[in-house]
Amino acid sequence: MPKESGRKVVATNRKARHDFHILDTWEAGLVLMGTEVKSLRDGHVSLGEGFCHFDRGELWLEAVNIPEYTQGSWTNHPSKRKRKLLLHREELAKIEHKVNESGLTVVPLQMYFNDGRAKVEIALARGKKDYDKRQSLREAQDKREALREMRERNRRR
Repeated sequence: MPKESGRKVVATNRKARHDFHILDTWEAGLVLMGTEVKSLRDGHVSLGEGFCHFDRGELWLEAVNIPEYTQGSWTNHPSKRKRKLLLHREELAKIEHKVNESGLTVVPLQMYFNDGRAKVEIALARGKKDYDKRQSLREAQDKREALREMRERNRRR
């Protein structure tokens, strides 16, 4: 069987970009059970409530729902268990230092397969206030309207 190549996105956390200012991103590996990988390949995962935290120098992914594999047996996994993230020691130290010093948080943005290996894109983020959310929505709407106007002007020519 040929090895997978490329990047296949399984899930995206669109809510994170709405609720947080994204400051920096990293790609991290995941420690998964066999049935979790099969469930991911079927595209079943929810990142909406997910967050990351440090425990004894290790980074853990919590509250990410990977439902049980439908054809799994007694070997099935719990759907909302803690999952260890795999990063280089220097990256872990850098992230932990930033989280501890300035009240930032780490959130998952995307889960995908990169050359057949399950990866998660995590971000160092600062929470938005309500007025920040309204302002970013207004900016996106203004940008859409400007593009729409430019498209209409080009059609008239």
